[in-house]
Amino acid sequence: MKLYSTKNTKQHFSFEYAVMQGIAPDGGLFMPLELPVLPGEFFRFEQNTFQSLCFDLASFLLSDSIPVLELERIITKSMTFSAPLVTLSDQISVLELWHGPSLAFKDFGAQFMAQVMSYFNREHQHPLNILVATSGDTGGAVAAGFHKVPGINVIILYPKGKVSHLQEKQLTTFGDNITALEIKGTFDDCQALVKQAFADPSLTDNLRLTSANSINIARLIPQMFYYFEAFRLRGYPSHNNVVFSVPSGNFGNLTAGLFSKKMGLPINKFIASTNINDIVPSYLKTGEYIPRRSVETLANAMDVGNPSNFMRMLHLYGSTWNNLKQDIIGYSYNDDQTVHAIRTLYNNYQYTADPHSAIAFLGLNDFINDSLQMDIDGIFLETAHPSKFKTTIDQALQTEIAIHPNLLKAASSPGSKFILPVDYHEIHSFLLDNFAN
Repeated sequence: MKLYSTKNTKQHFSFEYAVMQGIAPDGGLFMPLELPVLPGEFFRFEQNTFQSLCFDLASFLLSDSIPVLELERIITKSMTFSAPLVTLSDQISVLELWHGPSLAFKDFGAQFMAQVMSYFNREHQHPLNILVATSGDTGGAVAAGFHKVPGINVIILYPKGKVSHLQEKQLTTFGDNITALEIKGTFDDCQALVKQAFADPSLTDNLRLTSANSINIARLIPQMFYYFEAFRLRGYPSHNNVVFSVPSGNFGNLTAGLFSKKMGLPINKFIASTNINDIVPSYLKTGEYIPRRSVETLANAMDVGNPSNFMRMLHLYGSTWNNLKQDIIGYSYNDDQTVHAIRTLYNNYQYTADPHSAIAFLGLNDFINDSLQMDIDGIFLETAHPSKFKTTIDQALQTEIAIHPNLLKAASSPGSKFILPVDYHEIHSFLLDNFAN
């Protein structure tokens, strides 16, 4: 796989360089120079396991970058959990993406990326330092994926008071090579600090630095896998009325879906379902992209005011608004609507959903009602286990939901964190003092 920077389409990079650098030297995001269109026979989905499907897809994309035997090892070690498809009605199903170690969809990307980086890092003497900003689930998934991976440190920035208690526990209880930094600001502040660090030669010249957010291309590739898995589980390769409703914050998950469609997966439409941080839905309606400071909501992982992956979406469609909106429609919802959706799913379908997935359900339901088509096959993504948001769910349903055993273990463990202000100089000093070569 060859890649280019979204700020310079003429300069090309290897997959290894893109993964290990995280962000291009000019500050742009890495984009595939081309995405192979899969042959028609691929969509017969004769693979009999999720792992075999993942390996076939990885081979199409990366066999020129990683030896096939290593790719097989990477898939075997990383794709150890499933993505079940649960039918709720004739038109609505949910693809559950929380069956990994941190109970979030980001486990797919983090587990894969940890194995890929470990392979590329095998001959380096100095440790690799992964700097990542999280609005909730990314940090826990990256911590779980990289915990005790030799030669790699992880530094996680998260916004003070804006992740759930159990999410924070998942960030702060690993220890060893995982360091948690609680920043007195928003996710956008955390993301801006990370981007500033990558652009600072006084840091990058003194420590090997890379990212694990969805700005890293290694996160997006495995997120493609479960879109294909949904079709494999359905068993209809030629069905052309499938729509995916994707709960969206930084838009990496939806971008991975768009990559899948470009490779030939017959997805009819994507629904960008957001909370009131509706920058992309507004763009899809007006053609104007207006970033703004994020607003805190119950669906905290989607509290993003300037989604990084929007630039990738534009490049994928030639920066043409009319083309982009042909494949994507956007809806946004407030907290009251989110709570109502949690209740609707529980009362009407006996299904317990987290706030982000409830928003995805709302987007899918509104799309079905607006389109007035009876043959739509709608799939919304459940991106996190509901007990990660136990307080919100308990209040919405007026009941006590059970906590997943993984969370119980984290909740009972002592956490460790460093508290820092939104001050780049302090972040700079912390990183040099603790991680310089």
